[in-house]
Amino acid sequence: MNSNCDILEFKNKEYACTFEITIDLIGGKWKPLIIWHLGTKGTQRFNELKKLIPRITQKMLTQQLRELESDNLVNRKVYPQVPPKVEYSLTDLGKSLMPILSMMCKWGEDYYELITL
Repeated sequence: MNSNCDILEFKNKEYACTFEITIDLIGGKWKPLIIWHLGTKGTQRFNELKKLIPRITQKMLTQQLRELESDNLVNRKVYPQVPPKVEYSLTDLGKSLMPILSMMCKWGEDYYELITL
């Protein structure tokens, strides 16, 4: 583990530490939600994910899913049928994020309760 935060090269980018790599992979407004829904609800089709995250645009969902797939966090399975059927699920690496996201969810619940008293 690189906790000293030395400069690391990963996927043609430089990072100050492994935490920065993690934030780059799963940070942002939508990726944690996509991972959360795939982890808690299981395999989903595109429109099912869109319904679970109603404020995300179709373009943004497509982009985020492609990035998550490229980073080996999400599987994309295409069925050879008409009309086309595509399903998304978490890889083992994606599943390994669920305990972290669960802790973040719990923290959010606790924070909300404290702030709204």
